[in-house]
Amino acid sequence: METNSVLEKETLKWLEKLEKRVKAAKVIDKKVSGEMENVKAYLKDSAHFFGKKDFVRAFEAVIYAYGIYEACFRMGLVEETG
Repeated sequence: METNSVLEKETLKWLEKLEKRVKAAKVIDKKVSGEMENVKAYLKDSAHFFGKKDFVRAFEAVIYAYGIYEACFRMGLVEETG
């Protein structure tokens, strides 16, 4: 499979997963409000790059956002309500 097509597929997969999780997220500790804003900004960036067919940057942005979110979730600073 061609690299761009793999990146396109993987970016969509992670965008969908993270968007669902962020929608269901509730910040437990206000100290991570800034991090959650960063997650949302990186999601927006990913969608922007995806629309421009810049799949490398789109993938980087969504994976970075996922890492921030997952760290906050695992530390118990964010919970999922849905």
